[in-house]
Amino acid sequence: MKLFGKKKETTSCCCGGDCTSEIMQNAENKKQEKDIKILGSGCAKCMELEKATRTAISELQLDYEIEHVTNYVEIASYGVMSTPALVFNGEVLSYGKVLSVEEVKVLLRK
Repeated sequence: MKLFGKKKETTSCCCGGDCTSEIMQNAENKKQEKDIKILGSGCAKCMELEKATRTAISELQLDYEIEHVTNYVEIASYGVMSTPALVFNGEVLSYGKVLSVEEVKVLLRK
C-alpha cells in the first residue's frame, strides 16, 4: 500500500545504488580470479589476518599471491559485512575474526 503517493524504491546492488555497472562488473571479475584475498579496511586486525595467512601459505608451500582488498564495493560483492575476511579462489572462508596460522592452514587444505 502506498501512502501519500510515495513508492517503494529498490536498488539493484548491495551498496545502495552508488556504484556503476562497470564497477560491479570489475568486482565480479575479480571474484573469479584464483588467489587469496584479505577483505578489510587495512586495520590492525586485517593486517594480523594477512600475516597469519602469509605464514600459513609459506608453511604449506603454496604458491599464491595475497591481495588486500579495501574497496568497499568489492568487499560487499562477496556478501561480507564484517571484516576482516579471508577469500580463497572466490569463496569466503572466514569473516569477522582474526584466524590463527593453524586455522588458516585447516581452511586452505579443504
